[in-house]
Amino acid sequence: MKLQQILFSQGFGTRRECTAIIERGAVSINGDVQRRGDIEFDVEGLTLTVHGAPWPFHAQAYLMLNKPAGFECSHKPKEWPSVYELLPMPLRLRPTQSSVDGVQAIGRLDQDTTGLLILSDDGQFIHRMASPKHHVPKVYVVTAKHAIDDAAISALLSGVVLNDDPEPVRAVACVTVSDNVVKLTLTEGKYHQVKRMLAAVGNRVEGLHSAQMGGLMLDADLAAGQWRWLTADDLALIKSPGTPARP
Repeated sequence: MKLQQILFSQGFGTRRECTAIIERGAVSINGDVQRRGDIEFDVEGLTLTVHGAPWPFHAQAYLMLNKPAGFECSHKPKEWPSVYELLPMPLRLRPTQSSVDGVQAIGRLDQDTTGLLILSDDGQFIHRMASPKHHVPKVYVVTAKHAIDDAAISALLSGVVLNDDPEPVRAVACVTVSDNVVKLTLTEGKYHQVKRMLAAVGNRVEGLHSAQMGGLMLDADLAAGQWRWLTADDLALIKSPGTPARP
């Protein structure tokens, strides 16, 4: 692939802007400054250095982000900063086939929800992971205002009716962590589902943390607001059913 096309595919700007970056000597490969955008390189395992920072080539982007509270999962936030502002600009500008360039979050965590957020520019992957038809399990650590008793857990597992849907929704698993904290496993993605399920059993969510998708758990050492590339092993874990979370 030509160097100019490589930079464009990674989100470093328009084709003209990428050509200008190269001609200014801002791109190097294996320590050698490149000044011609028409030179071809094998992209397998390729790492560029752009403006002094290394950038590994990825044909498609798959990311894990530890979402902090106070960010909206929207490219056009209304009240809070966009979670996409936590990512470097190339990931926000990567050309895609969708109406919005850049990576997209799989599922929208509320501004006050923290934890695991998966992002990608692979439309088929996003659809598969987000679609309730594929039943990808997602584990949330739920802190409730009141103690969650056995009757509430039984109701969450057997199914509760939300106010806009006559069909009951149920948790795949509900594991007690403490009197008012549970790990809840869901395979659907309805709007404010966890909060509405807790409300249906007479309680209220005080804290919500996304901990796991499929078999992939949030890295314990990934600080809030930080992100990393996903590996092939990570992707295999996401696509696996996983196991109900344990306390």
